[in-house]
Amino acid sequence: MNMKRLHLCLLTIMMIALPVLQSCSDDDGYSLGHFVERLATVKVISGNTYYLEIDNGKTLWPAATNVGWYKPIDGQRVIANYTLLYDNFSGYDHAIRVNFLQNILTKRIEDLTEDNEEEIGNDPVNITKNGIWIGGKYLNIDFLINLPQSQKHRVSLVRNTLVEESEDGYLHLEYRYNDFGDVTGYWRRSIVSFNIGELLTEESMATYKGIKFKFNFADVGEKVLVYEFFNNEETPDKSIDNSSEVMDDPTGKID
Repeated sequence: MNMKRLHLCLLTIMMIALPVLQSCSDDDGYSLGHFVERLATVKVISGNTYYLEIDNGKTLWPAATNVGWYKPIDGQRVIANYTLLYDNFSGYDHAIRVNFLQNILTKRIEDLTEDNEEEIGNDPVNITKNGIWIGGKYLNIDFLINLPQSQKHRVSLVRNTLVEESEDGYLHLEYRYNDFGDVTGYWRRSIVSFNIGELLTEESMATYKGIKFKFNFADVGEKVLVYEFFNNEETPDKSIDNSSEVMDDPTGKID
């Protein structure tokens, strides 16, 4: 990871802008041969009926699908590969054909305490060129995992209750990683999304200046990345580069 290339858009860390794989636009006439890939959040209506919300807030209705087997979970983050079909469809921004959905690890903020400090760990992390960004009210991290042989690795976004609360006007969170000393030397790419929506509220933005995220990077050590609330926009609609590299089942290797 090169810190000069790592950035959160609209955080003091900016994000690396990546090209869309094969983008569709209204001018394209929505050719069935075109597709886009985006991070999205699954929104369950009832049973197996769902729609997708991409990180710019637009809603996608799956009018056709190649993944009829998919079992939706409300709030699950996915890499969505889809083809645009229509605009303004029955109250949704677009109707789409879902070509493929890949679940990615989706977690909430935890409290770091004396009881779970060892379990949460603080091993160095390797971030890919896609980097770290905020979108869809999630902190999204594209990283590399040195695959375990038997013990699942763990990633966490925590409030550290073991240190004195800062009075600098920022909320403080730490990204923690634990490989449990179980590594094989075989590396794979993974993505985790942490739900930080509870912090991106009008009340929080009126009380705090922003959020400081502390990372223990493998190449440069501990660094703090800052999200300023006065730039209260999120990264719009980020494409996912080379998504086929991302682990198909991250829950088998990391938790």
